[in-house]
Amino acid sequence: MALSSSLRLSRRVWTQLAILASITVLSIGVMAFGFIKVPALLGVGRYVVKVDLPASGGLYPTSVVTYRGSEVGSVKTVDVTQNGVRAVLSLKSDIAIPSDVTAAVHSRSAIGEQFLELTPHSGTVQDTGPKLRDGDVIPVGKTQVPVDIGSLLDTTNKALAVIPQDNLRTVVDEAAKAVAGLGPELSRLVDGGTALAIDAGKTTDSFSRLIDEFPPVASSQLRTSDSIATWAQRVNAITSQVKAQDGRLADLLNNAGPALDEGTALFDRLAPTLPVLLSNLVSLGTIAVNYRNDLEQLLVMFPQGTAVMSSIIVPDRVAKMDYKGIYLDFNLNLNSPPPCNAGFLPVQQQRIPVSQDYPDRTNGELYCRIPQNSDMNVRGVRNVPCETKPGKRAPTVEMCESDEEYVPLNDGLFWKGDPNATLSGQSVPQFPKGGPPYSPGEHWHPPPEAPAKPPVAVPYDPLTGNYVGPDGRHYSDSDLALAPKGKTWQDMMVPKKSNQ
Repeated sequence: MALSSSLRLSRRVWTQLAILASITVLSIGVMAFGFIKVPALLGVGRYVVKVDLPASGGLYPTSVVTYRGSEVGSVKTVDVTQNGVRAVLSLKSDIAIPSDVTAAVHSRSAIGEQFLELTPHSGTVQDTGPKLRDGDVIPVGKTQVPVDIGSLLDTTNKALAVIPQDNLRTVVDEAAKAVAGLGPELSRLVDGGTALAIDAGKTTDSFSRLIDEFPPVASSQLRTSDSIATWAQRVNAITSQVKAQDGRLADLLNNAGPALDEGTALFDRLAPTLPVLLSNLVSLGTIAVNYRNDLEQLLVMFPQGTAVMSSIIVPDRVAKMDYKGIYLDFNLNLNSPPPCNAGFLPVQQQRIPVSQDYPDRTNGELYCRIPQNSDMNVRGVRNVPCETKPGKRAPTVEMCESDEEYVPLNDGLFWKGDPNATLSGQSVPQFPKGGPPYSPGEHWHPPPEAPAKPPVAVPYDPLTGNYVGPDGRHYSDSDLALAPKGKTWQDMMVPKKSNQ
């Protein structure tokens, strides 16, 4: 009785043991369901998918399986088959994965922790299309494995062993010098390359189209390979000539600096006057453009004119004549046709030719103002062609540029007496529109403070000797007429009276 009483546990101990047992059971449950995942080990909430691989690629049992970056299962077994390797995957049933996926083995870290990534095919949507089911097989054509690290390292080691160590050390040293202090620039370069790659990923359609359209361009280059080879040979010949003339090229480069300095000094000296010269050349160029047809005609007729001028010495060189000299005849044809006086100032208002003072130019235009189709003064200014308006002829540039047409004073037959006796309503001199304020038809007169000077020379008729005096009256002088038959030079010494 005393022993049994001593082995009886108190209520407090039983309470502690019950709490400890509860905590133990809870911990075992958490470990079994949270960490060990006993239901998953027993296949509860899981389905099996098989993947055929050309090689294991370092994949091992318990490797993680991911889909769109999330863990969806693990690798149960990796077995060797006759055609490669078959991996059995245990995937979560609550995650729907399309059946059209590709399986690729990747490394999570540099130490070789491999995992299997499931990637849906381009254009596949997760919520549509068939899903992976228990027992499905992903064929080898939809799988990828990484390059064997051992073979890659062996190949790299062999490649590095071929490189001379001294040269490699020189390359490394020079590369270190080249990029020394360029950390920020290299960082910007990497950032720019990353941004470029991201933008390129957004324009995959354009790149695809570029790749599709590149073969025709490459084919054209292939078809023109002979031309490209010829061009390369010619470039080689040019560079060979440059190499052969290396000394002269060096002299040219050495002398180019002083020559450029002299050129700069020349332009500095021309700086004050060169803009004015160029501005004048622009004006001259504008005139040349406007008178292009005339210049062309002059160049066409110049050889013919030279030939005509050369022909005057042909008789002296070829023909046998009694005299020596150029063969030239002058036929003056005086007053045939008579001169044009219409449109000029009357005789009373003309300046005395013997005056030595500086002549004052009239405000208006003075020119022969007879009809354009008249036989008199056919080369007068009234028949000058307008360069900017083909088919139009006018005496002034202002009339050429405007819509105003040429209007003659009269028919051009009144070359005796007052040549400006007309009712055409025009003024003499001719003023442009908006000129001096006087009524049309009124003849122009000098200002009152400048009285008309008496003329000392007037036109006369060489056939009869008749002329109009300053007073407007007709006179006749036989000495001015053609010499009659029988008249000698002694008769010319005797003055004759003028007959009114």
